[in-house]
Amino acid sequence: MADTEQDKTPDRLQAFTEALEHGKHPHLRKMLNDLHPAEVALLLESLPEAQRELTWELVYPENRGDVVAELNDEVRAKLLRQMETHELVSVTSDLDVDDLVDILQDLPDRLVPKVLSSLDKQNRLRVEAALRYDEDSAGGLMSTDTVTVRADVTLDVVLRYLRMRGEIPDLTDSLFVVNRYDSYLGLLPLAELLTNDLELTVAEVMSMEAEGIPPEMPARDVASLFEQRDLVSAPVIDEHGRLLGRITIDDVVDYIREEADEMQMARAGLDPEEDMFAPIVTSTRRRAFWLGINLATAFLAAWVIGLFEETIQQVVALAVLMPVVASMGGIAGGQTLTLTI
Repeated sequence: MADTEQDKTPDRLQAFTEALEHGKHPHLRKMLNDLHPAEVALLLESLPEAQRELTWELVYPENRGDVVAELNDEVRAKLLRQMETHELVSVTSDLDVDDLVDILQDLPDRLVPKVLSSLDKQNRLRVEAALRYDEDSAGGLMSTDTVTVRADVTLDVVLRYLRMRGEIPDLTDSLFVVNRYDSYLGLLPLAELLTNDLELTVAEVMSMEAEGIPPEMPARDVASLFEQRDLVSAPVIDEHGRLLGRITIDDVVDYIREEADEMQMARAGLDPEEDMFAPIVTSTRRRAFWLGINLATAFLAAWVIGLFEETIQQVVALAVLMPVVASMGGIAGGQTLTLTI
């Protein structure tokens, strides 16, 4: 059975890393840009800073936006801070609105207006609307890239409209039905559009069961809603019933993965967005609290042992048992933590 693309990823990353270390591979740039943007992002996160900067220079300019969108927050912020304004504009020019919002949240405040000013009016208004919401809310997860139709038109008109557009947003399983005031009325599933008589109107085949999600809903509740209802996408509406955007399953999966990573790293007192090649001063400052607690408990244990010094001198076997107990406790704790994760 042929290997899947996912199976090939470690081999491709390893091949590029070895070629980078030797520095003599004639097709190094092509090898890098043949990787998926998510693979390039993973590679950048796993390289020391010197090699990371060299690798970033090898990424084709037209691919950099997609790569930046896949990076973790800390590595992305470092790269963005090193860019000139014109480079930032170039990197963000072709990104989806939801990815652009994520990147703008990592930029210094002085650079945000410059990037926004490079957008056309429609996209600028969409980004500004999305920036109003917390990133861990439905408004923070949503994309404003939607396809809307009116209830009183026929399915034939809708099909001709879609052909005129030439493309539809990724993961579009339904069109959103609105009135002239952009108030949300229901969904028109693509399956209904393609399988019904074209003379029927949208109102006759649309679904009114799918309720809109308020933008203030916590992202955790949104994820639960998608799980319970097996949703691929869902509309986000404001308190007046106007359609603001949509949330798609890929955004929900990203949120769930980030939450899981955060929980696992938090058990070890670490930040999931931490750069493994961060400067030693930065890493020390972040870990000093938990390491300090560990040191304090170690001194406490030593003090308790000191209270029984005379007993230990009389029964030497106790001194032999102390490292055994500590070792068994550490192993049992590690096994429990692994099982929990």
